Amino acid sequence: MSMRHIQEQALYNAVCSADCADKAETIVYGEQGGAREESDSAWVQSSMDRLGQAFDEATVKQIRMRCQCGYGMQERVVLLNELKAGSSSLEEFAGSERALAAGLFCEQAELFLKFPFCPCPMLSDVDRLPTKTWCQCTTGYSKVLFEQVFGCSVDVELLKSIKAGDDSCLMKITLNGYVWSSRQ
Repeated sequence: MSMRHIQEQALYNAVCSADCADKAETIVYGEQGGAREESDSAWVQSSMDRLGQAFDEATVKQIRMRCQCGYGMQERVVLLNELKAGSSSLEEFAGSERALAAGLFCEQAELFLKFPFCPCPMLSDVDRLPTKTWCQCTTGYSKVLFEQVFGCSVDVELLKSIKAGDDSCLMKITLNGYVWSSRQ
């Protein structure tokens, strides 16, 4: 199954889960299915345009967060569990060489995840996006990842996006209610 097909299915299912199955087909495939013939980069932009026209900003964000593909999730779970096991604080968790190499860092007792490149395979041929809408799937991915590792509710805020013109992709990760104990 191609990444495009995975993303089409994810978007279709996410729109349906927002109780809007009647809009899903048009958002994903365009009027009379015309978007099926678009290149990946054109489809990314046109599907996000259709999504933005159909829903308010908060609903669009929730839909896109549900579109995370889970690509490479298990490897990241293993890494984060190893980092967590060797840490007794957020600063230790995000301060190791391995954590920093993975893009994690802590600043003023807050956790951040930063990439100097766009990690999304669907955007490899996209130079620039007009909004950060497409990139909200990475906040959904990070939410699932960190909730699985820490067993608590997690909020993820997308602060920067390379494809939207920023110098990096940057997310703030908030572990709600997680209490560190000495050596997990």
